[in-house]
Amino acid sequence: MPTTYTDSNADWQQNFSSYINAYQTGRQSFIPNLLPETAVRFSVHQTLDMLHKRLGSALLRRALDPAETIESPVGKEPDAAWLKRSNMVGVNVRTIGSFWNVVNYTLTLPASHDSIHLLPIWEPGVVGSLYGMVSWQINPEFFSPELAQFIPMLDTVEKQLKVVVNLLHAMGRTVGMDVIPHTDRFSEMVLAYPSFFEWVRREGPWLVDHTDQVYLLVEDAIWEFILTQGPADNSPVLYTKEMFFSPAIPFVSDEQRHRVLFGEPGDYGGRLQRRIKLIQHLVNYGLETLPMTMAPPYRGIHSNPDEFVVDEYGQIWYQYEFDKPQAMSRVFGPLARYRFYFSHDSNRQWELNFNQPNVSAWEYFSKKYCECQQQYCFDFMRGDMAHVQMRPEGVPDEPDDYYDPLRAVKAYVQERGVAYFGFFAETFLAPPDTMGYGDELDHLEAIEADSTLGDLQSTVVGSPQFVQRFRDYYQWLKTRQFAPNFTVMTADKDDPRFDEFYRTGNLFRYFVALFLTDMPSYISLGFEVRNLHEQRAANEEYSKLYVFQVIDEEEKDKVTHGPFRWGQNAGQFAAITRIRQFAEQIWPAIAGQATDWLVPPSLQTSFIAWTQADNPRYAFAAAMTGDLPEQLAEIPAGAVVFEEGGCRVYRLS
Repeated sequence: MPTTYTDSNADWQQNFSSYINAYQTGRQSFIPNLLPETAVRFSVHQTLDMLHKRLGSALLRRALDPAETIESPVGKEPDAAWLKRSNMVGVNVRTIGSFWNVVNYTLTLPASHDSIHLLPIWEPGVVGSLYGMVSWQINPEFFSPELAQFIPMLDTVEKQLKVVVNLLHAMGRTVGMDVIPHTDRFSEMVLAYPSFFEWVRREGPWLVDHTDQVYLLVEDAIWEFILTQGPADNSPVLYTKEMFFSPAIPFVSDEQRHRVLFGEPGDYGGRLQRRIKLIQHLVNYGLETLPMTMAPPYRGIHSNPDEFVVDEYGQIWYQYEFDKPQAMSRVFGPLARYRFYFSHDSNRQWELNFNQPNVSAWEYFSKKYCECQQQYCFDFMRGDMAHVQMRPEGVPDEPDDYYDPLRAVKAYVQERGVAYFGFFAETFLAPPDTMGYGDELDHLEAIEADSTLGDLQSTVVGSPQFVQRFRDYYQWLKTRQFAPNFTVMTADKDDPRFDEFYRTGNLFRYFVALFLTDMPSYISLGFEVRNLHEQRAANEEYSKLYVFQVIDEEEKDKVTHGPFRWGQNAGQFAAITRIRQFAEQIWPAIAGQATDWLVPPSLQTSFIAWTQADNPRYAFAAAMTGDLPEQLAEIPAGAVVFEEGGCRVYRLS
């Protein structure tokens, strides 16, 4: 078997025809031994030829038409319970260049990886952060010129995204989008709807007004800008300021409002320059959005006169700090959170009134994400920062419709005919009052999350912390309404700071994630070939650093030069390929089956073992550290049918 990356490439060159044929004829659900970096270099013609033979001409023709919709693999499910056992793969599209390459990468994944989570797909703002969306436009970075040249009809990034979702559905995968309860601090949304965000007024470095009414000053300043600079689309001004900014009565449509302020949607450069001029206009009046905060106490921040940055336009941006910080308190300077609630006493004491929701902001937020779901037919949402629970008294006994914006989006989509639409929550299952006020487990149930990320990936396999989290997660899987994931790695953890987590135990993580079939799992693109990084690697080897687009050379730990570099871990790739090929043989017998623990996670043993609760046909054992014992008394009589890197499968007699 290949043991080096050179051997893997040579094996592919010699045998690619048989590997591709196994996929095209349906004998395997993926192309074995296909390295990810080889897959994303496939030409459009190559990929379409393979899909034509796999899917058939009629289905492929429909999938490539952006006016058509290929039904979701879970489209007939009555609810979102399917997400509780899904094996999800997270894809940072920026690492592979285009939406089209998501299709190419998926050719390397077996059908057991049934869900694809696309990291944020919208046009980014400051430092190019995918999580700092600046508009509802799809990120133009993800457009494939080659696809447009081959199929001229697919001449926009929006059309390409639609056909990619179509193809992933045809390939048997569900597809998820991020739902993000914040934007870039000066996004188009912030400027088009000032009343949906919190604003402050400063004089020099000092905040002089952070009351609920500052947004009215912002509306006045923006209206002045429109009158003096003229509408960006050169349309006549046939409305008053009140008509233009009215959130409840649509005197001016959302599309018209954006054209007046920024210009034509496809004019990315023009819209950017117009927005910069408008930002400078507001800053001249001392007006800016309040940055987003994370973790208790959430509220009560000030600007530090001694900490600031100067941007390329000479504008000074002062850094914010908490008045009374706690352990996990963070201020995200480039981001602004939606103002979902009004405040007590006009925010003079930084206290939100959770009994007074900003209803128009909730409707706007839910509607815009629902429109995206409907346009592209996404099957689930990843709720970003789902751990946010800002009520100091904790989770209410009976949450209302305005308890949580992520929950509201899920309900909004489901109520419009997509009953199967699922909610994958970004929470870390932290102790009470750590990431949010109250018990995070209660919060997950209150927001009606179907599954959650958890934080198993932030521990070393076999450590006491890993074992305890694993035990807790599995208990909550059986006793709570949401399902914690057995998370292998996320794009956010493919970061130099977390190298220690992935120097050992990688095959254990993958084996358990795949074969523990009653627990959902999450793995990010590139894990299968990720280098061990005994020493810190070049920035280009870490997918986390492609969540941003840092170009400042002083930020040496974050700046990247050139494209993402795939790992060269041929041994790990070969072992994972063998696990996948074996899984193909037994998957129909084990998929979705409940588990009966033979050796549960424990600090008293270095391995775990399990079988199916009903009609057990296979038993699985995996060593967290060291090797498995040759004989396992806990395993019923059976024969070893597979073994790889401290992991073993028995066929039970």
